[in-house]
Amino acid sequence: MSYELKSADALVSELCSYGESRLRVRGPARELNVPYMSFIGGTEVFGRFVERPFPQGVEGQVGVTCVNLGSVNAGIDSFVHDEDLLDIAAAGDLTILQVMGAQNLTNSFYKVHPRRNDRFLRAYDALVHLYPEVDFTDFHFNKHLLTSLRDIAPDRFDRVRANLQETWVTRMGRVISALDGRVVLLWLRYDMGASETLGPSPTLVDPAMIDVLRPTVRDVIELDVLTSQQAQDIPGMVFGPLDLPAAQVMIGPKEHDRIADAVAARLLRLLAAA
Repeated sequence: MSYELKSADALVSELCSYGESRLRVRGPARELNVPYMSFIGGTEVFGRFVERPFPQGVEGQVGVTCVNLGSVNAGIDSFVHDEDLLDIAAAGDLTILQVMGAQNLTNSFYKVHPRRNDRFLRAYDALVHLYPEVDFTDFHFNKHLLTSLRDIAPDRFDRVRANLQETWVTRMGRVISALDGRVVLLWLRYDMGASETLGPSPTLVDPAMIDVLRPTVRDVIELDVLTSQQAQDIPGMVFGPLDLPAAQVMIGPKEHDRIADAVAARLLRLLAAA
């Protein structure tokens, strides 16, 4: 196998930030004085462990600068309160907004980290009362929290899930509104096949939630993708000696190229029809 083993800081030079935003996104920083499109999203848009993430591949085919605002472990909460990044996206011609999981946002039951949205900070009283038998200091990540709550009491977990999904639709709608609806949703769907997960990624997002948003955006691109392990797509990835388990559940370089082809083809049709 010919994947590249580098330090744990591999590709760290590709991090940058814009304006006063504290969110570190994929670099290098781009000039914003030319026509451009923005890509907003999490780990997949950022392209963790790959040298050429799919926004870069789209740029090569569409011929328009594509600003990658993807950030590792970001959810919709990373962007909804980030005025600098939303202003950048709003000033561009179009924003491709990734459909990110519904577990990584602050809601009526718990608070997440404002930038690394996968991290659980604390339970609110509503969750403490719903699960009085749980010691919430044991949890540091949202998925661990939610899978545990589901296993303890599936009926009570339904209330948490419903609130997460309702909150997700509201937050996504807020971002779309801030971008005046000049948005294409990118729904990358994949299944890691692990019994301990909460279903296919993006977590807790179902077609009904997307249907609520469809009338407010220009288009929705739906694409089923594979992890690097499923696609035997690890060669060419760049990661440190201890990062193989994480790299195996990321999207590899060949899948990034395939995503770029699909997104570019749809965008070219949209631009031609404009």
